Amino acid sequence: MTMEELAMKKPFNKQKTVIRLTMASIVVLTLYAFATFDYKDIQFLDAVISTVHTLTTMFFQPHFKHITFIEAVTYLFITLGLAFLTTLFGAIIALVLGLMAATNLSNPTLSVVVKGIVAFIRAVPTVLWVLIFAVAAGLGSVAAVIGMTFHSVSYLVKTYSESFEELDKGVIEALKASGANWIQIVFQAVLPSSITYLISWTFMRFEINFSVALAMGAAAGAGGIGYDFFMASSYYYDVREIGAITYLILIFAILLEVMAGKIKKKLRVKN
Repeated sequence: MTMEELAMKKPFNKQKTVIRLTMASIVVLTLYAFATFDYKDIQFLDAVISTVHTLTTMFFQPHFKHITFIEAVTYLFITLGLAFLTTLFGAIIALVLGLMAATNLSNPTLSVVVKGIVAFIRAVPTVLWVLIFAVAAGLGSVAAVIGMTFHSVSYLVKTYSESFEELDKGVIEALKASGANWIQIVFQAVLPSSITYLISWTFMRFEINFSVALAMGAAAGAGGIGYDFFMASSYYYDVREIGAITYLILIFAILLEVMAGKIKKKLRVKN
């Protein structure tokens, strides 16, 4: 091989090699697992046909049987209320803690303490917080609201504080030089400049809380459409009703996303 050919040859890339070896290992382990599963008396082909038949019935023949459409919409709004309430509580508390966590607005020690605490809370999944609070409050909507609010605060404190920290330092310095106190700086410069980001992050958390509220309806007995979904799937095993509830949730989620997009667009235009 000539010197020119050696120069044209790509250098050894350790990162790509590790990724390729990892992917190859996963593929080999997956094939080995499928080959050695204990399938009991289940025939693979029959199982595939049965799954296709179930999915076809679920999504092409949706039908409410144990609840009416009006009841389903009512339960959906209960879930929506749970998500809204936890997001509202979380946003109010997070706004105060976010200001305390922002390095350009707070004492460095206080900022580190607040960020450390919310990082710990954020590391624990929402479901686990709900179950922890359920020990004191019992399974139900109270534990779900407290647990979801707890996790919402930790999530929003991080996003809010990072939004505040992106503010131009020159603006804050100019206000300080003109004699403005901390409250005046926050209300005249920080919040007006960050309001678009704050609303965007709050909407994102609301969407997350809506998904969590669906799961909490079944896992923590918080009620709402999630509980009916659980009953239809695990108690009645009515696949047609599962399909109808899935379509209802999907339509509502799309409407929610469209509404959030329009509000964000309107805010950007105003700014």
